[in-house]
Amino acid sequence: MTILQQVLTVAAVVLGTMTTRFLPFLLFPEGKQPPAFIRYLGTVLPSAVIGLLVVFCLKDAVFTSWHGLPELLGILVVALLHRWKKNILLSIAGGTIFYMVLVQMVF
Repeated sequence: MTILQQVLTVAAVVLGTMTTRFLPFLLFPEGKQPPAFIRYLGTVLPSAVIGLLVVFCLKDAVFTSWHGLPELLGILVVALLHRWKKNILLSIAGGTIFYMVLVQMVF
C-alpha cells in the first residue's frame, strides 16, 4: 500500500466510525421522542443479537458423542451466571473462561 492509500483507508474508517457514532444524535436529538419503530427496535434487537451470536457460535459445533458437551456447558454457565448476577460482562467472561478451561484441560 502506498502512503496515499493508507491515508485514504484511515480517513474512510474514521469517517465511517464517526458517522455511525454521531448520526443517531443528529437524527434523534435529546428532548425529541424517537419514532415508535425505533423504540421497538431498541427493545427487540438486544435479544435478537444475543440469539444470533448463540447460533453463530454453535454453527460449527458437532453434537455427536461428547464433542458438543463443552459448548452446551458453556451456554449453561452463561445462562446461570446471568440469571444469578444479571451482569452481561460477568456472564460472557465467566462462560468463555469456563468453556476454554473445558476445551484445554478436560476434553
